[in-house]
Amino acid sequence: MRQPTSQRPVSQRHHIGIKWKMYFILILFIGIVVGVIWFFQVRMLNYFYQVTKFNELELASSEISGQLGRTAQAEKIAQDYAAAYYTDIWVYHVSQEGDASLLFDAKGTGDPDISFMTRKFSILHDKAVINGGVYIAMVQSKQFQEEFELKIIKDNSEDPTVYPTLFGTPERISAIHVSVKTAHGEEFMIVQSTTLTPIQAMVKTLQNQSLWIAFILSSLALIMAGFMSRLITKPIVTMNKAAKQLAQGHYDAHFAGNGYREIHELAESLNYASRELAKTDHLQKELISNISHDLRTPLTMIKGYGEVMRDIPGENTAENIQIIIDETSRLSELVNDMLDLSRIQAGTRKPEFQQFSLTATVRDTMLRYERLMMQEGYHIEFYAEEEADVIADRGMILQVVYNLINNAINYTGEDKSVSVRQEVRADRVRIRVLDTGEGIAEDQLEMIWDRYYKVDKVHRRATVGTGLGLSIVREILETHHAAYGVQSTLGKGSEFWFELPIAPDASLNQADYIEADYETQETERDS
Repeated sequence: MRQPTSQRPVSQRHHIGIKWKMYFILILFIGIVVGVIWFFQVRMLNYFYQVTKFNELELASSEISGQLGRTAQAEKIAQDYAAAYYTDIWVYHVSQEGDASLLFDAKGTGDPDISFMTRKFSILHDKAVINGGVYIAMVQSKQFQEEFELKIIKDNSEDPTVYPTLFGTPERISAIHVSVKTAHGEEFMIVQSTTLTPIQAMVKTLQNQSLWIAFILSSLALIMAGFMSRLITKPIVTMNKAAKQLAQGHYDAHFAGNGYREIHELAESLNYASRELAKTDHLQKELISNISHDLRTPLTMIKGYGEVMRDIPGENTAENIQIIIDETSRLSELVNDMLDLSRIQAGTRKPEFQQFSLTATVRDTMLRYERLMMQEGYHIEFYAEEEADVIADRGMILQVVYNLINNAINYTGEDKSVSVRQEVRADRVRIRVLDTGEGIAEDQLEMIWDRYYKVDKVHRRATVGTGLGLSIVREILETHHAAYGVQSTLGKGSEFWFELPIAPDASLNQADYIEADYETQETERDS
């Protein structure tokens, strides 16, 4: 039956490949680049050309004005600028009566007829004077000689500080630059004329070039997208295959990170995740196996002794009943420990801080082992040089001490010796629990805090406790932000320890003190 679209596997859905995504991105980028190039080189070419020409006219006028008192020098400058900027220049002397006499001219365009400038002198002079000494106009060249005053397309009359520019120039136009200057008490007028639109052929050429550039770059984008996508996707495809193997439970799948740094880092992260999943899977199987073992043993004994007492007359003794009671208690302890661990991990069991004597609490814990010491021959001793008060949850800390001692009893050596020591260091008190067992290999120290983890591969029934002690210890101490750890030497034994801050003056808020001490420990770890 066909699966609904929303429930189909991801591999069956239609997705655009990275090759085509990269191609679309490159095409978009190329389109933007070509568009920018076209806008500035084609659409704005006339505008920039006009601004450039007006700047050249302004520069030439300024240079000539500086030499108006020396006619020969001014004429030489005018000839240079006329040739360099393809401009016609006329320089007039204006008398006090307003009459004009041509001092010299410089031809850069090759136009032999200059008489119209003399005929239009009064118009140009008046417009320049009214406009603050500078008049700039754009006119149609074909009408220039007959109807100059009627064919002005645009000028700077409205704003003398702004050049008159056009974005579109459908017809051939020219620019007129007129400046009225005073030098040595005499008045002069400089008139310049230049063509503004000799670039229509260039614009057409650039338009054609833009089309070819767009076509060539699009083709190159397709080739580059194919090459880059293969370079990028090859390690991703390889890792995808390994990820599918990992999803099927093959934790030995290897992720190759060839290619570039990000892919290499991703491969390392996936390899790390694979190793951690393998450890978790292994610990989960051991957990199920160990829990099954610890449940099966007392249940078997309860059932066995119950059947004996039912079927065999005279076996209904106090000893048999006590065995059933003990095994029931063990089952109850196991269930309670599992519930305690789950509540602490879920955050539903929170510590209730109070000030109490940690030294007295450890002494009270030692009373629980008097029967074990008398019947089984264990030697459990507690050493403390002084009393130490702490702020913590007394019930939880009592459980920590009890579980650490139980763990030491289960793994101590043949001398059955367990030592509990209290040490006061500056503003902290440390509790150390030592055994004389076989010790723990260094590569296993971090894993012993996992629930039901066993150092030895052969699961054995604990003398006391349920096997969840160290997991509960870790969760309680981390809830208290307390430091803890283990040191072990093979063949000599192990030492488990934890530290709590010594209680300050009663006036200090307990929760604030715990939080301040936690921040101090974090700072020390960072440094």
